[in-house]
Amino acid sequence: MTAYTACRPEVEAAGATYVETGLHVDGNLVTGHAWPDLPGFMREFFNLLASKNGSTI
Repeated sequence: MTAYTACRPEVEAAGATYVETGLHVDGNLVTGHAWPDLPGFMREFFNLLASKNGSTI
């Protein structure tokens, strides 16, 4: 997963693998670094919802 850079130690302490990309999707988890990632975050989030619902966006 990814998160704000300052949160990397907490992400790794929780057992996740931190990646440097601004936006990361892994299964049902969508993560981003900060607010500039929000458009892509929302696009991927809605894609996941649509795939679970059997529809397309």
